[in-house]
Amino acid sequence: MDTLLKLLRENASLKPNELAVMLSRPESEVTNQIRDYERDGVILGYRTVVNEEKLGVERVRAVIEVKITPEREGGFNRLAERIAKYPEVSSCYLMSGGYDLLVFVEGNTLREVASFVSEKLATIQGVISTGTHFMLKPYKEQGVLMAKPPVEERLVVSP
Repeated sequence: MDTLLKLLRENASLKPNELAVMLSRPESEVTNQIRDYERDGVILGYRTVVNEEKLGVERVRAVIEVKITPEREGGFNRLAERIAKYPEVSSCYLMSGGYDLLVFVEGNTLREVASFVSEKLATIQGVISTGTHFMLKPYKEQGVLMAKPPVEERLVVSP
């Protein structure tokens, strides 16, 4: 992966002038490269990792294992793309193993997520079964530790 992309992936808030210094490249070149990546669909968006616990935000998240019947012409793609379009779905992946799709869902309440699974997801033609796992506490999100390591406060020992 390009060094510029690695830096943006680690910290998307870096400004082109900061990136230019880090890469020893002209700022205009970095700005043009970012614009090209955005235009070509290499960079699809920018996200901030938020510690919702600190904000007092109560969101319910679930991971759903979905078994589906592949379609004759589209395989898994058409059904996976249909599921991914639901606003409750934050991520959707084709998987190997015991199930076909791994779907990440968010809602305001447990009932809201459960309703999505039972009334929308499970009723789609081609969905064979679902297995829902509710996320209880995040420890790491998108490569970022959610809690800062404790600072050791040792007493100074003098000879």
